[in-house]
Amino acid sequence: MARRGGMMSNQMKEEIAKELGFYDTVQRDGWGGITARDAGNMVKRAVEIAQQSIAEKGNS
Repeated sequence: MARRGGMMSNQMKEEIAKELGFYDTVQRDGWGGITARDAGNMVKRAVEIAQQSIAEKGNS
């Protein structure tokens, strides 16, 4: 069965990984090298960014 493409762009994933401090692991080991906790934190941060974007659009 084919895997569906990711919802986040690679650029966004890289920016969040840098912000959260594990981008060096991504560079060294790839995305498969990050911990489940780091992946969860990355998703949590992406949701926060999306919510902020929606809120800003609603205020304009």
